[in-house]
This record gives sequence, C-alpha cells and structure tokens, in this order.
Amino acid sequence: MKRNIIDFWVGIFVVIGILCITFLSLKVANISSFGSNQNSSYTVYANFNNIGSLKTDAPIKVSGFTVGRVIAINLDPKTYQARVTMQIAKEYKFTTDSSAEILTTGLLGEQYVALQSGADIEDLKNGDTITITSSAMVLEQLIGKFMTGMSSK
Repeated sequence: MKRNIIDFWVGIFVVIGILCITFLSLKVANISSFGSNQNSSYTVYANFNNIGSLKTDAPIKVSGFTVGRVIAINLDPKTYQARVTMQIAKEYKFTTDSSAEILTTGLLGEQYVALQSGADIEDLKNGDTITITSSAMVLEQLIGKFMTGMSSK
C-alpha cells in the first residue's frame, strides 16, 4: 500500500513538471495566445533602410510596454527598403505623425520596434504607414566607424 502512494505522488510530480516545461517553452517562444483575435488589433506599416536583426513576432513597445507585434517583414522591390508590418492592440491609439525606431534590448539583446506618438490630432487607422522612422544601429558598423576613426588620428 505504501508503494502505491509513493508511485502516485511521483506520477503527480512528473505531470506537474511536464506542465511547467510546456508553459516555459511557450513563454520562451513568445506564443501568447493560440487564436489571436484580429478584431482586437489594427495593422500599420513602416519602411526602414536597415532593420538589423529584427525578426517576425518581435515586440512593439511604448515606454517599455508591449503594445503589439511585428507580423511580417518584406523587401519593397521598388525602393529596396524593408517594409515592416505591425499589429497593434486597438486600445492603443497613435497619431499620424508617430515615429518608429528599431532599438535593442541591452547591448546584444533582441531588437524591437519602439513607437512614439506625435502631436497630431488624427489617429493612425488600419493600413496606414508610419513615415517617420529610424533604422537599427548595427554593432558591426559602429565598430567599423570607431576603428576607421582611430586609424585616421
């Protein structure tokens, strides 16, 4: 009888462990919901000269808070700029003169899109494009500029 009780508790412990590992795996993979509701968000676009290592599903942040996700990144064949498609929660409204900038979390962390609202009275609508953008700073380019600056002195 005692052996059955120990086996029961070991089984419960294993099931809880598997659930915890599954939960942590989903958190690391940034899977927040399985059926994201398209009606609770709107889509906006931004064009960048250089996106660095920005990836699909990267967060869109305002003042450190995540307000949306990058859902697609494409290359515009006419301008050769990266066109970033962003999905933003409907409860967050941004004006038409808002700016988008690609920043990095820490020195070598993940890249994300930072939005800053402007002073215009008209809000962005579904399908609008943010025209004021700032491209990513690439660490290799910064090191190259530093090295060439040091050699010229």
